[in-house]
Amino acid sequence: MYIIKKTISGHDYYYLRASVRDKGKVISKNIAYLGKDRKDAEKKAKGIIKGIESKTLLTNNLIKKRARDGEIKRDIEEKIRGIEKNKIKKELTIEDLANFCKKKGFVFRSSDIYGGFSGFWDFGGLGIELFNNIKKEWWDYFVQENENMMGIESSIISHPVIWKASGHLESFKDVMGKCKKCGKLMKLEEGECSCGGSLEKAEDFNLMFETKVGVDESSDVAYLRPETAQGMFTDFKLVQQTSRQQLPFGIAQIGKCFRNEIAPRDFLFRSREFTIGEFEFFIHPDERECSLLSKKHLNLKINLVDSETQKKGKQEAKEVSVGEMLKKKKLGDWHAYWLAEQVLWFNGLGLTDIKIREHMKDELSHYSSATFDIDYEYVFGSKEVAGIADRGQYDLKQHQKESKQSLDVFDEESGKKVVARVIEPTFGMERIFLAVLTKAYFYDESRGNVVLRLNPKLSPIKAAVFPIVKQLKYIKMAEQIVNDLKKEFNVIYDKSGSIGRRYSRNDEVGTPYCITIDDKSPKQKDCTIRNRDDTKQIRVKIKDLKEVIKKLINGEIEFKKAGRLVETRKK
Repeated sequence: MYIIKKTISGHDYYYLRASVRDKGKVISKNIAYLGKDRKDAEKKAKGIIKGIESKTLLTNNLIKKRARDGEIKRDIEEKIRGIEKNKIKKELTIEDLANFCKKKGFVFRSSDIYGGFSGFWDFGGLGIELFNNIKKEWWDYFVQENENMMGIESSIISHPVIWKASGHLESFKDVMGKCKKCGKLMKLEEGECSCGGSLEKAEDFNLMFETKVGVDESSDVAYLRPETAQGMFTDFKLVQQTSRQQLPFGIAQIGKCFRNEIAPRDFLFRSREFTIGEFEFFIHPDERECSLLSKKHLNLKINLVDSETQKKGKQEAKEVSVGEMLKKKKLGDWHAYWLAEQVLWFNGLGLTDIKIREHMKDELSHYSSATFDIDYEYVFGSKEVAGIADRGQYDLKQHQKESKQSLDVFDEESGKKVVARVIEPTFGMERIFLAVLTKAYFYDESRGNVVLRLNPKLSPIKAAVFPIVKQLKYIKMAEQIVNDLKKEFNVIYDKSGSIGRRYSRNDEVGTPYCITIDDKSPKQKDCTIRNRDDTKQIRVKIKDLKEVIKKLINGEIEFKKAGRLVETRKK
């Protein structure tokens, strides 16, 4: 056994390799990933080799017995197959992901030709397609599929008194620290400056961006919104009247928000311009039972870090059901329902590496009586990707008080006017984008390239079409297929380079299906479809192609059952 180093995208990766006999030939196989540091790799390798040698001595007699009936040979072959099946997923850093996004056209630094502008990012051609697909999935699930949910889009700049009423002028602050050694300003919670100096409290810093509305010195000071919520509260009565909705109902929107972060970091995770998807769900103040809460929601298992665990200084998550949280009075029925719906939506995207963290009493926002963070396991740790808060009647009552306008609604059942209480689920859309990319990113050893295993519904490009034979009739067939599919899907036409290179290009950007026009296509009126994740291929009649692609994208049919399976040569 021996250690090898591979350098990929400027980063070194160490592996333990061994020579094994396979079908009469001696071949080299990676048997363990050892990390990025040479010294650590050597230590890990010694431990693995020592373990194997110890196990060999202990089982020597058993080996002699089993060798007679060929069991050892089968064991070795099974291990080799296991190694090949579970190809090593390299340790990914946030820097790796940012570089990948720039190289492939997903995300760029804003103002890149000027050296960038901290906390601001631009989506490239592939990035905006993926981002729009994520937003569409969110909108379809939470708005379009719910009769009691209305969508709006409120303005980014609004009346400045809104932020007084909401409490943002008073409470929306970070504590700034100043380095005693170099004088640099940063968040006090960072603890220590990069220069090694300790921090001292400097001042409270309001995170809202100020602007002016008007053309002279008396122009009003206004603010870029730090959240989308307030537009839904101030439009509440208008939406309720024009839609004729009765409690309970919700108002949803996806929109840009701005926070003057002291220390933007971790790529898209913490930036100064970002997108929030959220809705305010308005409920009768006396209504405690949720008619939509079903066994599916109550039995849903989640990993919960509760407040009791955090009080002990620990962050261990325990698996509990939503129903058990209700019994312990961690939250109410409507709160439980929407938390479960959030988790179910994330699971539908393939994001299952999540945990729920209960806010402790001393960290609750000024408007919230109960809040939960939904954390995703990013490459830089478990961080918040979404949240849900019980805002009670705080916002509507505050806006009634400041505006002197009635925001109550008439309840037909009781014959009285009431001020609704609110449950607020919130999603960081760029954070979801980052989580989706992190989950999908995979370096495939056998192919020698990244495979972006995106959910086909989210993939920026649904299919790539290319002719193998560069002759007019094959090119015309491919172009005709592209033109037909483009009416329904985002597809591309690719005719440059070898077939293998074209496959690799599309694997790297997450294209789930590659459609090939080959030498059999003109006569048989069919083509091949290659599956990104396992490289299997099927033949499908061109007349059925659009319907087959549609069913594959929507997960309505298994790939191997979507056409005639093609025998491919094994490498």
